[in-house]
Amino acid sequence: MKFHATMLFSVMMAIHLCGTPRCGAAEPTANFFVAVDGRDDWSGTLAEANPQHSDGPFATLERARDAVRALKNDTPNDIVVLIRGGRYQVDDTVVFGRDDGGTGDATITYAAYPGETPVFSSGREIKGWKKAPDDLPGLPAVARGNVLVADVSDHFFTLYDDEGRLPRARSAGFIPLPGGSRNRLHFPPGKLKDWSNVKDVEIVVRPHHAWIVNILPLESVDEAAQIANTSIDATYAMNSLHFLKTTDSCWVENVLEELDQPGEWVLNTEQGKLYRWPRNDSPVFAATLTELIRVEGEIDKEGPQDTPVRNLCFRGLTLMHGERYRVASDDAGLQHDWEMYDKANSLIRLRGTENCRIEQCRFAHSGSGAIRVDLHGQRNIISGNVIEHIGGTGILLCGYGPGTKDVNRKNLVYNNHIHHTGQIYSHSPGIMVWQSGENRVANNLVHHTPYTGLIISGCMTDFFTRQGRELGRTIRRHEITRLPRNPQLDDVRPYLHTRDNLIEYNEIHHAMESLGDGNAIYIRGAGPGNVIRHNYIHHLVTPMIMQAAIRTDGGQMDTTISENLIYKCMSQGILLKLNNRCENNIVAEILAPPRGYYLSLREGPLSGAVIQRNIFYATDKDAVFIDELSPGKGRKTEDSRGRALARASDAETDYNIYYCAADPALGEQMLAKQQQDGVDEHSRAVDPRFVDPANGDFRLRPDSPALEMGMMSFDKSKVGLVKDVTAN
Repeated sequence: MKFHATMLFSVMMAIHLCGTPRCGAAEPTANFFVAVDGRDDWSGTLAEANPQHSDGPFATLERARDAVRALKNDTPNDIVVLIRGGRYQVDDTVVFGRDDGGTGDATITYAAYPGETPVFSSGREIKGWKKAPDDLPGLPAVARGNVLVADVSDHFFTLYDDEGRLPRARSAGFIPLPGGSRNRLHFPPGKLKDWSNVKDVEIVVRPHHAWIVNILPLESVDEAAQIANTSIDATYAMNSLHFLKTTDSCWVENVLEELDQPGEWVLNTEQGKLYRWPRNDSPVFAATLTELIRVEGEIDKEGPQDTPVRNLCFRGLTLMHGERYRVASDDAGLQHDWEMYDKANSLIRLRGTENCRIEQCRFAHSGSGAIRVDLHGQRNIISGNVIEHIGGTGILLCGYGPGTKDVNRKNLVYNNHIHHTGQIYSHSPGIMVWQSGENRVANNLVHHTPYTGLIISGCMTDFFTRQGRELGRTIRRHEITRLPRNPQLDDVRPYLHTRDNLIEYNEIHHAMESLGDGNAIYIRGAGPGNVIRHNYIHHLVTPMIMQAAIRTDGGQMDTTISENLIYKCMSQGILLKLNNRCENNIVAEILAPPRGYYLSLREGPLSGAVIQRNIFYATDKDAVFIDELSPGKGRKTEDSRGRALARASDAETDYNIYYCAADPALGEQMLAKQQQDGVDEHSRAVDPRFVDPANGDFRLRPDSPALEMGMMSFDKSKVGLVKDVTAN
């Protein structure tokens, strides 16, 4: 396959053309080398090919792995494989097993040759393009004369050119009619047809709720009855909408009638034809693998004992062009099917690992996720990576399902730049931690996500009595002692392993760009002891329904939210429930027409909760500093689901500052109301005296009354990406 240096990564051209021994640099040392012009029957011990002696680097990562496996039996030392720049075609997932990790304290490293960029791709170039007939049945008039066709034999779901992933042809959106179910869609007249290749066609749907997108293969279409059946169930029924009721929530992809824009394509597997309207002159690649590299120990899914791979490091590699995953009928979903349990849907997957590292790598232009740490995963480090323009989740820590087996913990996710995740599955977050504890997620920059930036999740209590795809199939029921008929949190708490995580110094902005009812940082169904602190969340500015910067959701307890800066976020600053702690946060300029809630109290009782030393700073006179669902507003003492309503007077609420620059009386009124309710005795309605709030500088001036009250200044210089990429 011809290598195009400009392909999707401009930096690669400069690195590939120089910074090598051919430009006069000294050769680095390593045990083995890999190069695009190498051969697997060579020794792999020279940095570049030596035709005179018929020796040089290996050609493939697999051959280097096998050589390392033999060498490590003869040496107790670290082993290094350096990989030269260029494009490496990956036709089969490269698997590293127990025999491929380091022994004792020794580490085995696969790294980019200094100054060069090795790129691993599963994309196969599609060749043999011809001009499609202008009278092709179903082809839109606007596309005639612009479409090319090629013969293909494979079935694929993602296609790429130099600019990135190519969009499939898609219809205009519509809202399903009542009467649907999880595998039955009642569509408006004329929106779907009984296409001859109907099983090639997929519907993309946001079913019922605003927080999930399903991609469902069609099984059949009855045009007269306006009913379509799918071969896979949606997460929720495809009928009336709960949120975003007037937003089109469904469309059809991969039909020739909708091929009406440059860049779009359609695959007809019955004909063996691929149709494409080119948007440039670059070659086109179809993805062949979802998973490019897997590190896999011996996994005992039913028993207690796994044998992990240890001490393996990948550094400076670029992985691209992975295939989009599909939900299978026997899959088990995590919360809301935001991810699938133990599924091969990322470019690199660590499944049964300890002390492994993925650092300074790049993951780009791919159909699924970037990095997963599955099942047994301890003391692994994921640091300094760039993850961009991918179809799924950026980084996922996914332990065993609820039960007694708790072996996914103490991992470090540090200093990664993650943006434009969820480009196919819109609900996919930048980072997700599920059934995994004692991890540190720090100094990451996450931005431009369609939905939530960072999710900390486990299993909600009521799912312990369910058997469906969402969560029910993940539960290790053989390990769980008999539960009462209607289990409560205390009954299931021992099986919730998303505990004691430290989420700190992350910067998140421009999340929630297309879906609704989500957040920058979200936690639910997790165990106790999680701490969300020192994070900077700003410019969540898309007016999606029901979103907050930081949210504890239904049933979540024993969480600390402290010392965060929230600035210019839509709708709500912090959403607090039950006994969680909210301390030393700065919540400034919440945006939402007609008003923004700086602190929303949504589930009680708040017995044991703490709301102290927070600064609520508004510039809009319509702001609401604390909004509580409590009696006095025409509400009952419980909500529609029987939960006690939340009131600030039930929490330890004091030493806060309420201030509105546009109307200081607003803060005074809030404080008077609070003190009448018996709380906020030492709180004040005064200007906190920030250094430059108009330009986002919320450091406290030396004369700030907040300092007198024991509040802390927020130092943005410690937040987000740091220049020193060494994992701390």
